[in-house]
Amino acid sequence: MVNYPNMKKNPILTVNSTSQKHYTAHRGMSLEEDISLSNEYYLIHNRAVIYKKPTPVQIVKVDYPRRESAKIVEAYYKTPSTTDYNGLYREKYVDFEAKETKAKTFPFGNISQHQIDHLQRIINHGGIAFIIIAFTSLNEVYLIDASHVICDYYHSHRKSMTYDRIKSLGHIIPQGYQPRLDYLNVIDEVYFKEDE
Repeated sequence: MVNYPNMKKNPILTVNSTSQKHYTAHRGMSLEEDISLSNEYYLIHNRAVIYKKPTPVQIVKVDYPRRESAKIVEAYYKTPSTTDYNGLYREKYVDFEAKETKAKTFPFGNISQHQIDHLQRIINHGGIAFIIIAFTSLNEVYLIDASHVICDYYHSHRKSMTYDRIKSLGHIIPQGYQPRLDYLNVIDEVYFKEDE
């Protein structure tokens, strides 16, 4: 079977070891995709009703080369978006933001003032508010109560929360196949401990 099938000599392939990197973290998926798949799993299994909020956009200009290939060429956000997800779990309103970082810190520049204000309002009205932070370089995802982030945002004199601080105040979210990110079990541990 030498030189099969065309009787030509096969070139020798050399693989550069620096270009051969194995990335298994998230298997090509973003944090929001992982959360959306988890939410779909929770909905199908009647555990929670949590959806990604659409971002309100005002379309200004559309290019119509053909009817079937209309293309939006100019659009603006109508209002600043509040947080990424909201819904109901165990008769409680749940509202949260999802953020990814390659660094070993969570920069406060990744969350805006109106999002901080929104999360504080949710807490004030008895809802569950938190942030899911993915450290992509470490392949770790944490749920941290919004009150900790809000406190550091206003009082820490830093421009970010360190990985160690998030690790100590937050709760690691188990990653698996289904659900991809099992954050409801973490919510049970953090917010419903006394009920069990």
